[in-house]
Amino acid sequence: MDIGDLEIFVAALAAGSLSGAARRLKLTPMSVTRRIGALEQEVGARLIHRSTRSISLTPEGEALLPFAMEIVEAQEAAKAAVIPSASGAAGLLRISAPITLGRKVIVPLLPQLLEENPALRIDLGLSDAMVDIISSGIDVAIRIAPLKDSGLIARHLIDNPKHLYATPGYLAVRGTPRTIEDLESHECLAFSETTHWHFQVDGEERSVRIASRFTSSGVDGFLGACVSGVGIARLSCWDVRDELQSGALVRIDLERTIPQDLSVWAVYPTRRQILPKLQVFLAKLQASLKEWRASAP
Repeated sequence: MDIGDLEIFVAALAAGSLSGAARRLKLTPMSVTRRIGALEQEVGARLIHRSTRSISLTPEGEALLPFAMEIVEAQEAAKAAVIPSASGAAGLLRISAPITLGRKVIVPLLPQLLEENPALRIDLGLSDAMVDIISSGIDVAIRIAPLKDSGLIARHLIDNPKHLYATPGYLAVRGTPRTIEDLESHECLAFSETTHWHFQVDGEERSVRIASRFTSSGVDGFLGACVSGVGIARLSCWDVRDELQSGALVRIDLERTIPQDLSVWAVYPTRRQILPKLQVFLAKLQASLKEWRASAP
């Protein structure tokens, strides 16, 4: 099985189209189509459903993808081991991250990261949805959530307690909640599917049902609503640092209560090599997250 054909197959899935893979690999679209066809002929099965603007995997393609990714990255790891790059990490690093974390924490890291590693390329996908990193060809996903049992490797980056915030104007009109029960009479801004917030009260886990006339599929949505005075939001330190410094938001501390302590995780496929490109990114991201936590008001 030709490694070059497998590389094109993996790149096509990561790019979302054959033309995108062609641009990424600096090949002609005709060449990419021909190489994918040769791979399909060799394995004896159709691997990709093709349409004008996008592609999707067939069941046979889904079965092949993790092995193709492993082979391609094993080749990259072997090259790095035999001929270490004097210019740092190399290759394309595909990252998936939550929108606000990506915008406020990851994007500011990129200038220095790319300057220190001239042969490194980064493809950053921002989404608050849970992305299937295997089928999307993602190298690493940054997640802020309790992790479900899966066949993925998860590396803990930092604890992430989320506190409550609101505008001074909202609190002046609606009053400042003092207990978790008080939250039931407030506009609590959260993800669309969220029905409860969880806390530790006097050392015991407690939850409170929340309700609001506004919800959002992403943190940026209810962060914006919170800054506009719509209600109370539960947010991470990097979400609100600028807003706290400007006085646009204030933190709410409930009596005898601490927030549920979530964590930031780096998740990647179990079969993948921990390549230098992933190592340098995670090291820089973890250091930045620690700086954010240390400087949080």
